[in-house]
Amino acid sequence: MSAPSRRAMLAQAGSMLALASAPGFAATGPEFPFPGGNGARSLAKDFPQKGSMVLQRSRPPLLETPFTDFDSGVFTPNEKFFVRWHWSVIPTEIDPATYRLKVHGQVERELSLSLSELAQFERVEIAAVNQCSGNSRGFFEPRVAGAQWGNGGMGNARWTGVRLRDVLDKAGVKSGAVAARFSGLDQPTVSEGPWFRKSLNIDRARQPEVIIATAMNGKPLPMLNGYPIRLVVPGWYSTYWIKTLNDIELLDAPDDNYWMKTAYLIPDTPHADIKPGQTGVTMVPINRMVPRSFITNLGAGAKLKARSNATVRGLAMGGGSTLIRYAPLASPGVREMSSLQRQATVTSSPGPNIISTWRAAISCGRAPSPGIFAILISSRGPIAIRAPRRVSTPTIHPGSTPGG
Repeated sequence: MSAPSRRAMLAQAGSMLALASAPGFAATGPEFPFPGGNGARSLAKDFPQKGSMVLQRSRPPLLETPFTDFDSGVFTPNEKFFVRWHWSVIPTEIDPATYRLKVHGQVERELSLSLSELAQFERVEIAAVNQCSGNSRGFFEPRVAGAQWGNGGMGNARWTGVRLRDVLDKAGVKSGAVAARFSGLDQPTVSEGPWFRKSLNIDRARQPEVIIATAMNGKPLPMLNGYPIRLVVPGWYSTYWIKTLNDIELLDAPDDNYWMKTAYLIPDTPHADIKPGQTGVTMVPINRMVPRSFITNLGAGAKLKARSNATVRGLAMGGGSTLIRYAPLASPGVREMSSLQRQATVTSSPGPNIISTWRAAISCGRAPSPGIFAILISSRGPIAIRAPRRVSTPTIHPGSTPGG
């Protein structure tokens, strides 16, 4: 595997901010039907190596993939892949000749690997979906603090790189190591801010599908997606996929840094859920993605002709499941997949950690008259799915599994 070539440099952060306020930087974008309102967004077109993206925030860049793009294919193009950074001090230029990955802590041999040295390890390629754990947060009710994403904080790609465990083996992990902690080049805006670091227990870190990626979809990583290398943790949320990875520390105790002990925690319950206001629930670091499924060719508010047939397309991911079921038509009062459920046809090669596309035929012949209906879908058998609570106009509401 050859070392990545020198990349085109990003504009300085100040210039990026100037672009954000310049006329023509953003065009009118979607207006998400968030329960709490404030769903209007712009389309940004001038971020380096990016196409037209939904602008959630300019500093640090928070860019969402327009949801209509997910109806175009299984893999998300690099220029349309979502972007999410935690701190605003992000790398604006990289010199691949001097870049180093440090491996230290509970190891027999400390390493400082150049990109050329990293390229000497066995090359592997995997397909995996990368999803922000806050994806779809804007639709939560009651409102939850954090970036108010629509459904486009995710992307599916082919990732090329080297196995993390091969790098760890070269360093020689000591028997007392219990976790590997990862950090990149992004820095806190203020001195007291906690550096963004995430960790995996040793068993998870050594799984063969966890890789240090140098490329996505056959091309070097875009700067905004972590050039020159990033961690890829298939099946787990994006918070663990550290960008511009430059430091791996092997720990002899569970990681207690802010981003593992305080932030990104979920209830330790079967479905990682609790009732609003519920207390006394044990919290654990977020981890594996839950199953989710979406309709991609019909948006909220789409209309179908009564007593007609239609094809519904969509995607499913998470939980290692590719079984998609759907209820052709259901009234807004339904709470579970009914006896009308059918199995959809998977139209792409299934896999445990990737997006799978599906297709289903529905008949509107059961509808006695035009009205309001919900198409309910799930990506792991018949499970409870909440239908729209408040509908006042004739509309179709795509359903999705809770989570994210």
